[in-house]
Amino acid sequence: MPGAFIGDGPSGGKNYPGKLTFRVFVTCVVAAFGGLIFGYDLGISGGVTSMDPFLKKFFPDVYIKEHNRKPSDSQYCKFDSQILTLFTSSLYLAALVASLGASTVTRLFGRRLTMISGGVLFLAGAALNAFAHEVWMLIVGRMLLGFGIGCANQSVPIYVSEVAPYKYRGALNMMFQLAITIGIFVANVLNYLFAQMKNGEGWRYSLGLAAVPAIMIIVGAIFLPDSPSSLIERGQDDKAKEELIKIRGTTDIDEEFKDLIAASEASKIVKHPWASLLKRQYRPHLTMAIAIPFFQQLTGMNVITFYAPVLFKTIGFGGTASLMSAMITGACNAAATLVSIFTVDKFGRRTLFLEGGAQMFICQLVITAAIGSKFGEDGNPGVLPKWYAIIVVIGICVYVAGFAWSWGPLGWLVPSEIFPLEVRSAAQSINVSVNMIFTFAIAQIFTTMLCHMKFGLFFFFAFFVVVMSSFIYKFLPETKGVPIEEMSVVWQNHPYWKDFVKPAEKQADPDC
Repeated sequence: MPGAFIGDGPSGGKNYPGKLTFRVFVTCVVAAFGGLIFGYDLGISGGVTSMDPFLKKFFPDVYIKEHNRKPSDSQYCKFDSQILTLFTSSLYLAALVASLGASTVTRLFGRRLTMISGGVLFLAGAALNAFAHEVWMLIVGRMLLGFGIGCANQSVPIYVSEVAPYKYRGALNMMFQLAITIGIFVANVLNYLFAQMKNGEGWRYSLGLAAVPAIMIIVGAIFLPDSPSSLIERGQDDKAKEELIKIRGTTDIDEEFKDLIAASEASKIVKHPWASLLKRQYRPHLTMAIAIPFFQQLTGMNVITFYAPVLFKTIGFGGTASLMSAMITGACNAAATLVSIFTVDKFGRRTLFLEGGAQMFICQLVITAAIGSKFGEDGNPGVLPKWYAIIVVIGICVYVAGFAWSWGPLGWLVPSEIFPLEVRSAAQSINVSVNMIFTFAIAQIFTTMLCHMKFGLFFFFAFFVVVMSSFIYKFLPETKGVPIEEMSVVWQNHPYWKDFVKPAEKQADPDC
């Protein structure tokens, strides 16, 4: 591990000079456009699959099941179709594959090229979906979108963590999550508006407008500077030093530049970063790269995000009312993410993780009780009172807010900042891959789980919220205010992980 630790900085690490320059802020905002393509797709798919013209054209069996229900048919099962859920989930399987390949591109050619590649693939997928006439065109288009998302999710969080000053790294990195929530909200609004179109073609506009965030990330990434770490990694030390001076707003960057060089030299010793991740000294990094995205998906939030209109429609809201309710929860999601941006570098990552977990757990119990008491086992509530519907929406909004200022942004921030340079690209690929595997699984089986588990589905996710909060309390150290090059100090001081990550002077072999 490069760099010695001194006591004049946060958490015992070095206190690099530098400020939040306009260049850094704009750079991080532009990079976060990558979150827009992810968020837009998260929000758009659930709304489209609740539109009758879309179902009638591509999934007539689901349309018939929805509109020709017998009184004895369960409300919970009317959207239970594996082909329909494949439309949503296929994207995340493709993103899994793309994130693995993007690791090599990111390491060899830089973060910018990976972002541009992601935007181009997403643009192609948007075009194919907008002009789709067969189910296979929808699925192939979704897979192209997935390739784009895999590239963006692999490169953007790393890029922002490398460019941002350590004092503001949390807030700036959360621009990515804020962009995701904005994308979700915009998608919800557009779904609501396009669903009103009389010609029944509104779904084409919803899917096709994914081209807008794709173009934004392509154009934005073209004008982004490479991060100093990426430039050094590719042997462009002089250019890296010039860029570090620009983004820090000071010429006093010698100490930070020296540590970046040392980190790069250490990374070159590691010839096989994928294999190195299995070594004992990287055990905490590998654990977090797997556990955090795994638990993030088992909060149940993506069920709300993917299928909010379907879920609301299932529990008794009308078609446009379900889209309106999804729009309201999308707005809560975006607003609550702003809270995390202003608090993460003040209160720390662990505090937000634990508070958000407690809030989501309580809300899931309340939502379960509300739905269970009204719908029971057969899922036939009759006419849903307006006041009751409002309570359900408020409960879901509070739950969404808890996720939006905790596990949502922190699930991307923490993994992107804890990995040392020598394994950073490989570890981030694992982080994205695990995220996409379980996103795919949850998206694919949600409607079946809802059909069989009914309102007990929320108990299932509440259980995992308890497990993941306990994991954070026990195993995750606080990383607030620690320079990314000096992150090993938090593991060396952690009561559990200190036996795995030894100080640099105690490591005779860099590969040990």
